[in-house]
Order: sequence, then C-alpha cells, then structure tokens
Amino acid sequence: MTKPHRHCNVCGTPIPLEERTCSDKCEKILKENQNRVRKTRILIYAIFGIVILIWLVLVLS
Repeated sequence: MTKPHRHCNVCGTPIPLEERTCSDKCEKILKENQNRVRKTRILIYAIFGIVILIWLVLVLS
C-alpha cells in the first residue's frame, strides 16, 4: 500500500503531505497563476462596479 501523500498542484508529482509543490520551479509557476487569477478577479469586479455605476447614472438621471 502507498504512503499517504498529495500531488503537486502544478505538475501532479507525488509529494509529502506537508509540501505544496515539488520544486522551486513549480512554486514560482503556482504563485504566477495565483497572481493572474487575483488580477483577473479584481478586473472583473471593477468592470462590474463601473457597469453598475453607469446603470445608476442612466436610471437616476
């Protein structure tokens, strides 16, 4: 039977339970992906807010 383990979030290599990634390269890729997701989420919220503001200005004027 295999020992308890998890898999690298980037490449899928089996790693110990306490690790998040298998290497510094995968850690860098993971951080870049997380930053990209965060920036995209902020952009979507900003666009949604602008659309609501424009809608309110048009409705209330």
